[in-house]
Amino acid sequence: MQNWIKTLRAIIAGLVIALGFPVVMFAQTTRYDLLLKGGHVIDPANHIDEARDVGVLQGKIAAVENNIPADQAGKVVDVSNLYVTPGLIDIHYHVGHGGAPLNWFAPDARVHALPLGIPADLALQSGVTTIVDAGTSGAETFLQEKEEVIDRARVRVLAFLNIVADGMNGGLEQNLDQMDVTLCVDTIKKYRDLIVGVKTAHYWTREVWDGEHVPWAAVDRAIECGILTNSPVMFDFWPRPERTYEDLILKKMRPGDIHTHVFAQQFPIILADGKLNPAIAEARARGVIFDVGHGAGSFWFRNAVPAAKQGFIPDSISTDLHMGDYLTVSMNNVMSKFLAMGVSLEDVIRRSTLNPAREIHRPDLGTLSIGQDADIAVLDLMHGHFGYTDCGVAKLDANVQLATRMTIRAGRISYDPSGLSMVQWEKARPQYFTTPDRSESLPARADDYPRD
Repeated sequence: MQNWIKTLRAIIAGLVIALGFPVVMFAQTTRYDLLLKGGHVIDPANHIDEARDVGVLQGKIAAVENNIPADQAGKVVDVSNLYVTPGLIDIHYHVGHGGAPLNWFAPDARVHALPLGIPADLALQSGVTTIVDAGTSGAETFLQEKEEVIDRARVRVLAFLNIVADGMNGGLEQNLDQMDVTLCVDTIKKYRDLIVGVKTAHYWTREVWDGEHVPWAAVDRAIECGILTNSPVMFDFWPRPERTYEDLILKKMRPGDIHTHVFAQQFPIILADGKLNPAIAEARARGVIFDVGHGAGSFWFRNAVPAAKQGFIPDSISTDLHMGDYLTVSMNNVMSKFLAMGVSLEDVIRRSTLNPAREIHRPDLGTLSIGQDADIAVLDLMHGHFGYTDCGVAKLDANVQLATRMTIRAGRISYDPSGLSMVQWEKARPQYFTTPDRSESLPARADDYPRD
């Protein structure tokens, strides 16, 4: 029987050659465009924490299985000794101009504040495939942010809408007439696919109260917009005697609302006796969500380390990346700090994928579920001597650090600085060695896999 099959194949091959049919018609069809092989998959959404291969087809997750044959994929990437996770989600990031005028640098500008946002796609260097702008823009400036950043970024960009219509850094954050609830509601409803919630920040932190500026004005209006749109509110808050921290998390915030900057210097996270503030546990039991929001001024080891030792870990890890801190802070940097404080890798991944996806009501994100966008991070857990800093210029020494080796966004390889997915240049196909002689020449590339 086997001899007969071989004979038939030989006859078919002869006919193919004789008739000039392309041999590719008879080649084995690949099941996957991309196969990540040999890695340790951590996918908390699907309760996976073990060695698996991950197959990608047409930009979607197609398989998460053991020992997928390499010959079933068009491109195979060896990720042995690395961790494969869902694309990370950073729910506190800043993009665009916000309220800063386009001529912020001009002498006649309304305000001379530097635009707050940084390039969205910098996040890809940390395995982040989804960022959420944390209120940089408001109802009057969101369309500019959408057209300038959201519609053009490779990384997925969502947003919390600032209750202040002008957004941040425009000099109008203290104007109550800018906190237009109706305008906030209408904008969220119009862009429901992009706006995931409401943000309030920077309101009346030290100034003397007056007839217009009452303690809870910004908080109350943000909550009103959140109620009317069934959206969570993210709070950037500065406690004062007339508006205490405990009142915020125990009375004002609703279940599902997000307290960001939880380890900032202004919050009584650790009491004088060294114990965790019991209001934290009470608020968490009420459904209040705690987010890191590290930033340039919102993370102190004196709060974070004792809290972690007493079992309190924020629900989500985020960076608060903006023009003031992007050179020192990254998603991997913040995640590494929690590893240094004794949090397990699986838990750190959970708080960087599954948890933030739930917080913004996007269960399609932060997962390697079959059929979802192939948003994937390939991470390296390194051991050695490392140092980490906080916003009070204090240091924590540690023996662990997390680094991103590759980021895949919707099936495209968007970040691969060490060439995990590439061939050695000497072994590249002939096309790589060609010198273009006209504009329509094929690019001198070693492969055609889609990359950014």
